[in-house]
Formats: sequence, C-alpha cells, structure tokens
Amino acid sequence: MTTSKPKNIDEYITNFPSEIQEILEQVRQTIKKAAPDAKEKLSYAIPTFTLNRNLVHFAAFKNHIGFYAMPSGNKAFQEELSAYKSGKGSIQFPLDKPIPLNLITKIVKFRVEENLEKIKK
Repeated sequence: MTTSKPKNIDEYITNFPSEIQEILEQVRQTIKKAAPDAKEKLSYAIPTFTLNRNLVHFAAFKNHIGFYAMPSGNKAFQEELSAYKSGKGSIQFPLDKPIPLNLITKIVKFRVEENLEKIKK
C-alpha cells in the first residue's frame, strides 16, 4: 500500500494488494447495485457513497473491511450484525471470512430509504 492520498475511489482501491482490491471492488459493486442513483466520492479519505447526504462508507484495514452505515444502519440490523465486531456506526468484516454482500445490500437499501424519507420531510 502506498501512502499517497488517493484522488478517487479507483486510486484508493489500487493502493492495496490485489486480493484486497478484489474484495473492495466487490463491496463497491454491491453498493452500486443496491443504490444505483448514489454518487461516489472520497470522504474522510475513504470510499463514500452519497444520496443527497452520506449513505455509507467503506475502507480496508490490515485484518478487516470497515463498513460504515451510520448508527441507524447498525441499529436496524443489530441481530444480523451480532457476529461481527461493531461500534456505534462501524462494522468490521474480517478478511479471513467471506464478506456478507447480501447483508451489505440490505443495509444499503435501508439507508437509501432512510435518506429519501429525510428528503421528503
């Protein structure tokens, strides 16, 4: 991994070894499919998807993929996330286990609905 600050998500992903790049791209494509109208950007120096406001973030670390669905995303899927280390708005998916792409899809769709509801208000 290089230490230069990436300009976009593509650069962010290419800073990692190929096996991690593959996982990051799977997560990215899963989010894109679940939220096709969302926009990509870097925020807090990590990949971020927005839909009028931040939707979700993700990042690679030494032993896990961090997924950030805001506190509401974690709370709504608390039971399904119980197998993973998590904080108020963060989830750690270990690299030595399959990444739960179906769960990521559900969380992203939940966050899309949540963001659209906030816009209506």
